[in-house]
Amino acid sequence: MDLVPALEEPLKKVVGPATAKVMAEHLGLHTVGDLLHHYPRRYAERGEFTRLADLPLDEHVTAVAQVASARILKFNGGRGQRLEVSITDGSGQLQLVFFGRGIHKPHKDLLPGTRAMFAGKVSVFNRKMQLAHPAYELLRAEGDEVGEAVGSWAGALLPIYPATAKLESWKIAKSVDMVLPSAQEAEDPLPPALRDGRGLVPLTEALLKIHRPHSKADIAAARDRLKWDEAFVLQVALARRRYADAQLPAVARRPKADGLLKAFDAKLPFTLTEGQEKVSKEIFADLATEHPMHRLLQGEVGSGKTMVALRAMLAVVDAGGQAAMLAPTEVLAQQHHRSIVEMMGELAQGGMLGGAEQATKVTLLTGSMGVAARRQALLDLVTGEAGIVIGTHALIEDKVQFHDLGLVVVDEQHRFGVEQRDALRGKGKQPPHLLVMTATPIPRTVAMTVFGDLETSVLDQLPAGRSPIASHVVPAQDKPHFLARAWERVREEVEKGHQAYVVCPRIGDGEDEPKKSGKKKSAEDKAEDKAEEEATAEKRPPLAVLDVAEQLAHGPLRGLKVEVLHGRMQPDDKDAVMRRFATGETQVLVATTVIEVGVNVPNATAMVIMDADRFGVSQLHQLRGRVGRGSAPGLCLLVTDMPEASPARARLGAVASTLDGFELSRIDLEQRREGDVLGQAQSGVRSSLRMLAVIEDEEIIAAAREEAVAVVADDPELERLPALRTALDALLDAEREQYLDKG
Repeated sequence: MDLVPALEEPLKKVVGPATAKVMAEHLGLHTVGDLLHHYPRRYAERGEFTRLADLPLDEHVTAVAQVASARILKFNGGRGQRLEVSITDGSGQLQLVFFGRGIHKPHKDLLPGTRAMFAGKVSVFNRKMQLAHPAYELLRAEGDEVGEAVGSWAGALLPIYPATAKLESWKIAKSVDMVLPSAQEAEDPLPPALRDGRGLVPLTEALLKIHRPHSKADIAAARDRLKWDEAFVLQVALARRRYADAQLPAVARRPKADGLLKAFDAKLPFTLTEGQEKVSKEIFADLATEHPMHRLLQGEVGSGKTMVALRAMLAVVDAGGQAAMLAPTEVLAQQHHRSIVEMMGELAQGGMLGGAEQATKVTLLTGSMGVAARRQALLDLVTGEAGIVIGTHALIEDKVQFHDLGLVVVDEQHRFGVEQRDALRGKGKQPPHLLVMTATPIPRTVAMTVFGDLETSVLDQLPAGRSPIASHVVPAQDKPHFLARAWERVREEVEKGHQAYVVCPRIGDGEDEPKKSGKKKSAEDKAEDKAEEEATAEKRPPLAVLDVAEQLAHGPLRGLKVEVLHGRMQPDDKDAVMRRFATGETQVLVATTVIEVGVNVPNATAMVIMDADRFGVSQLHQLRGRVGRGSAPGLCLLVTDMPEASPARARLGAVASTLDGFELSRIDLEQRREGDVLGQAQSGVRSSLRMLAVIEDEEIIAAAREEAVAVVADDPELERLPALRTALDALLDAEREQYLDKG
């Protein structure tokens, strides 16, 4: 007898090994349950067309349209031929191209007037949108049921699934047909009182209606129910985490009246902003309690988060504990170390000649340190000699022991998983207090989902003396003279004694060029490849640091001192480059996004971001925060080849038009929709949100949070709700796997 629950049945048993392999590799679907939760992205009405004008560039899309015309063109002296098909939806046209030997079947199938579903990647060729070699599925007329491609699609609404080049939407639909009967076995995680109280349909009904709706009302009812599942299970996970944290003991840390913090404040050359005062108060109140603080400190780039964190660390050192600050990269750890030692002056020279009497030692610990330096650093930690330690993931290693770890500050949380936070927590005699900092502005709903186990503080005031940053889009393709002007602007800034960054998406040392296949090709094949390449030349490879630096040094920026910085350089070399840039010796730094966080050179006033359309909105905002840090105004130029009407240009326009990070993070989320919210480390949480749109569903998330808190307070172990317990375990397993994968 088969004991595997229906929803845990491996897909290969149901849809066959070939399809199952593609589903696992490209869509992350392994079981019948996974496929049931792979919901349609949207629905096409049987008589309706997809708006071709709105298709996003560079994404795999499925469209329903009608063939307007088809013609075969010869090229290469008649040796090669291609089929061009124009499809229409009434609002616009889209070109399809097929090549070589692959043109006979589509030529026969795609006659003018035929309706079909088309799937492929939208590209731009000759400034027109096109699909090269799309897959297609013909849609026969209503009456012609016999020829209907997919039997169960006789309904009025065609589900269109998130698909890949290897597996089209209609093939996914056929597989869903095979697993739909198992939906009857789905266990319902919502407590019955909650479901009835909110008027939600049962889970089995929701699954049937989302995949095979008969009306738009079916879709709405199913979506409401499935959104609640996601929001509620996630909020229960977070509520249980908060509940467990609240049961933990911690040492209350109160600063001495005349200790290190007092001495530090006395020598500050400026007063703290109101925002810094308010947030510090919240943090100090948390540190004084006997339960571990778990606080998220959000602050715009340059709002003075490091100062707030440093004062919290000093308070803990005052109270006899140690504080550790974790940075995501070595460059950043070294920078934090440098700037904290500078800010503290003689207060950072504990045990040394010239150190003040309240002084402590500030130690750096990174993976690439020499053996002797590392041994000394570890010794300083275990003896308690070092009150403050700053480091990378190296701090989490087993070998690292603390004397009495009281506070952990994590910079740029989204690069650390929950697992790593837990590993650090285990370093204290009792769990240390935790302060997480991020410069990525996070809308409230995301804070409730991704960081739901943390209390939030926001620093939204910029310190006095920060200069405004002017941002402009430079359309290099449409207006090449704008790009020439951009380099002139960089020269002008350098002539005024300032410096500039040029950011590129790639390093360009052959690290990501595709491997050439060893097979010899016939002349005909080559001609075919060339034609295909030309027709799909929608995108050259992203610009690379090494190439751009060379071109600038010999071209528009000739005579200026140009250097490169990227993640694959040796730490010492990186440091040397950063030092030369910080001292003003280097005038233009051509870099990858290694400079995204925490690089602080107040004299740098201009930034040119090449291929800006290849960066996310919040990443552009972070990068831009590197200029305008001194008294001179900043300039950020976003260079792109994208045509004016493209969504990528709209995104860049949004970045250029506002400096408000919260506004941008909203735009970013709305545009990315099912993209991931905060980089890979949080994708455990994010990948479990298939239906919930974090922005629009704010009310559901807030309501689910309240319900979850009540359920957990009443039954912390969820003993009376076994189905919820099962759903929760599944969510946490998925999350844990995500983190473990990251290593």
